[in-house]
Amino acid sequence: MNSFAKEIKLINIEEELKNSYLDYAMSVIVGRALPDVRDGLKPVHRRILYAMYILGNTWNKSYKKSARIVGDVIGKYHPHGDNAVYDTIVRLVQSFSLRYPLIKGQGNFGSIDGDSAAAMRYTEIKMSKISQEIINDLEKNTVNYLFNYDGTEKIPEIMPTKIPNLLINGSSGIAVGMTTNIPPHNITEVINGCLAYINDNKISTKELMNYITGPDFPTSGIIYGINGIQNAYSTGKGKIFLRGRTKIIKNQKKNYKTIIIYELPYQVNKAKLIKKIALLIKEKKIHGIKTLRDESDKDGIRILIKIKKDISTKIILNNLYTLTPLQTTFSINMVSLYRGEPVLMSLKSIIKAFISHRREIVIRRTNYQISKDRNKAHILEGLIVALLNIEEIIKIIRSSKISETIKNKICIKSWKIPDISQLFLLKEQKILNSYLNNSNLVKFNQSYHFSNNQIKAILDLKLNKLTTLEHKKLCIEYQNLIYKISKLFKIINDYKYLMKVIYNELVMIKNEFGDKRKTEIILNKNAHIIDIKDLIVHEKVIITLSYYGYIKYHKINEYRLQHRGGKGKLTTKLKENDFIYKILVADTHDNILCFSSIGKVYWLKVYNIPQSSRFSLGKPIINLITLQKKEKITNLIIVNKYKNTSNLIMVTKKGIVKKTNLQKFSRPRSNGIIAIKLKNNDTLISTSILDIEDKIMLFTSKGKVVKFCETKLRSMGRNTIGVKGINILKQKSDFVVSLIIIKKLSSDNIFTITENGYGKCTNNKLFPIRNRYTKGILSMIINKRNGLLVGALKVKKNDQIVIITNLGTLIRINISEIGIIGRNTQGVTIIKTKPNETVIGLQKI
Repeated sequence: MNSFAKEIKLINIEEELKNSYLDYAMSVIVGRALPDVRDGLKPVHRRILYAMYILGNTWNKSYKKSARIVGDVIGKYHPHGDNAVYDTIVRLVQSFSLRYPLIKGQGNFGSIDGDSAAAMRYTEIKMSKISQEIINDLEKNTVNYLFNYDGTEKIPEIMPTKIPNLLINGSSGIAVGMTTNIPPHNITEVINGCLAYINDNKISTKELMNYITGPDFPTSGIIYGINGIQNAYSTGKGKIFLRGRTKIIKNQKKNYKTIIIYELPYQVNKAKLIKKIALLIKEKKIHGIKTLRDESDKDGIRILIKIKKDISTKIILNNLYTLTPLQTTFSINMVSLYRGEPVLMSLKSIIKAFISHRREIVIRRTNYQISKDRNKAHILEGLIVALLNIEEIIKIIRSSKISETIKNKICIKSWKIPDISQLFLLKEQKILNSYLNNSNLVKFNQSYHFSNNQIKAILDLKLNKLTTLEHKKLCIEYQNLIYKISKLFKIINDYKYLMKVIYNELVMIKNEFGDKRKTEIILNKNAHIIDIKDLIVHEKVIITLSYYGYIKYHKINEYRLQHRGGKGKLTTKLKENDFIYKILVADTHDNILCFSSIGKVYWLKVYNIPQSSRFSLGKPIINLITLQKKEKITNLIIVNKYKNTSNLIMVTKKGIVKKTNLQKFSRPRSNGIIAIKLKNNDTLISTSILDIEDKIMLFTSKGKVVKFCETKLRSMGRNTIGVKGINILKQKSDFVVSLIIIKKLSSDNIFTITENGYGKCTNNKLFPIRNRYTKGILSMIINKRNGLLVGALKVKKNDQIVIITNLGTLIRINISEIGIIGRNTQGVTIIKTKPNETVIGLQKI
């Protein structure tokens, strides 16, 4: 027990969990999920490319089996499963995933429909040509190497890339507590941005955007708006709106249009997009699509959508953008590893880090080349001096039997350079060049001692090198090498020259791999915003409002025309004791002013009213409008334009009328505004638009009507009562039921209908103009058979009207079926009502 007790160590569980989780998080962040800002690669990408480089699986060699590469990667460098490695290889091959694929493949590597790639034993791969620019100079001591997971192999810490891979191919990954999502860009634009930074390292992000206009996705498409791009490039975070590209084909003969989708947003699965569109058609969330077909082939994407006649293609497209991935949001989050730590980076900081990386690579490459060239120049120098003293060297070789003796004799002897050296263009400043630190030569005609490496090279000299011509070639080669070394030292010692080298290399990359943009950018800041009205088809609908406040609309085409005297058709389901209170015929894009029982006005869009079947209740209007307790909507009027020259006229049940300028109602408020002041239990009955020189007609339930000019009313403010428009006989329990506005020189007829379904048409000229506030004249005989007057409309011969009863029955008829008769008449049967059924409303279509 005591021996075990000594091994127990008490720890703080909170600290242990914190440290362990932090270690795990950093392992995922650094070793798996985030790319390095310098080469734009995650560790798995780097290991795959390095394994292909070691195998010689480069762009100019033959393909190798994918399984062989995967085996090397997981066996030597990557301590994970083969599926993870192969999936990464597949993505590096796909032209619809990477803007510039890093691997070329033969075989099935999946599709934009989400199809899986063939198994690794069936596919072949090699590096793409652009990948060569990522691994170039790897052998020149340009980067540090790290041990692999078991310490038996070494792998580059970073790649000595010449291309700004992080920007041109982008990257995405989910780490612990952070993510990255960097979009791909056009290589020409990115390199132009890098060149601009080299020319002026104080360049601003806004100025960089003159060169790098925005992301460039492999699947093309259109980016809408620049705000998101500006935010992303300035702060590292932003959101862009990406749409597929479409075109519309018109068939003139058959009079229909076809939408062709031929480019998709980045990372959108084509098969899922088509499935989503088909589902929306089935659920009737998108109306008007006749045919949906995928005609894509090896030449590109082609999704055909045939539109029904008389349907707006703009509305169909806007619905597709809103309801399907044909428009997507790409959230940019430019997080990458900078000096081993995850950092949210701006566009300029990414370019700065890449150029800094290139400086380090070029300097290390140059030092490596200097060292190599120095050694070569040292050998050449020895050969040149040896050839100038070749007879004496041959004499030493002949007189010695053992090679070690020869080496010792040549090594200990001091050698001279005769004046004959001038014949071979061996100028003093070349031989005594300060860049050749390991030169043994000090001056002409002084002692020169060979090094062991030089002696070895001399003894290996072939006979054909002893000629005068070969000697001269060695001298020229030596001079050129010294000149090359001096240029290499200039790269290290002169910052401007170093940047010129980097600049020229980038220009060469641009000339080799540069191409045109694929993704178009629409600069309008709000171009991505779709107004809800752009999703709604223009069509006539019937709006019904019940006494208990249930509102809905349905298409007017659901009601066929009937003859006068028909029974009508059920238009809505009603609760017990509820009845239809108001009816309105409108367009789906109309604006409605809703007047309430307390004299307030509210605003409502027709398309915000729920579309329901004839057998549904609808939706409580209180869910659409903020009404007070016991407040009801009593009148609906369509107002789409608020002209300064127009007025709104309101009439109450007790015959009070008021005229108010229409513009006073042009500013919608969610809580409504006062329209008219009501008192003595009065109720707002009707409203209408009133223009200059219009005539006003007020109709009462007892069949009385008064007609007077609008000039008899003065304009008032909103919070006022109004004036009397008709003198109602209180003892007869009469009240106003309708308001009609007659335009100047109008020849309209007046249609009136009673609660028992009897109606008639009378020419409006039979109603003489009187003064306001008179008792009025008879418009229609009211008796027990007819019932009280329900309402009146101004109509023309070819108009259609709809009439609705309290039980929800609706009839649609032509006015031409009703004859023109005088004022003092009873009318004819318009709709046959059932017992306890009465007409409660009418509207003109």
